[in-house]
Amino acid sequence: MITITKNEEVVLDQIKIFNMEYPDGIPVNVLRRELGFHEYDLVQILEELNDKDLVVFKDNKVSLSESELEINTVNSKKDVEELELNMKEKESYDLIKQLVDDKNLVSKYTLEGHLLYGDLKLTNFRMYHIILSLQNKGLLKSFNKEDGEYYLLVE
Repeated sequence: MITITKNEEVVLDQIKIFNMEYPDGIPVNVLRRELGFHEYDLVQILEELNDKDLVVFKDNKVSLSESELEINTVNSKKDVEELELNMKEKESYDLIKQLVDDKNLVSKYTLEGHLLYGDLKLTNFRMYHIILSLQNKGLLKSFNKEDGEYYLLVE
């Protein structure tokens, strides 16, 4: 599922309307006139939509991409980040469930390595933020054993 802001949704809807009229791509100035957005803001939104594979934006023209993704709309970029973090938290929690041993323990370094370099490819900041969030929610506990630092998955 792809999460977009209200402004991104407005632009995407307008692209869908103009898509048939401009088969070679909709010129940015046509969208700008129709929507009344400042050119800089419109280009930023188009680049975001391009990064999310919802449109193809190049040479100051935009067209719909061929992908059929499920779209979720929220009010702001902050809401997008929070929703994505919650999804990353869930994915991280699912990964932790796979990594723990029969006592629900996982080495701190094993867990951090999988979060940083595994399929999720989290940044250091996001990884520590997720671990801290899971600890604050009571799902993960950190503790030291004689042979190193561990996390306990609380179920």
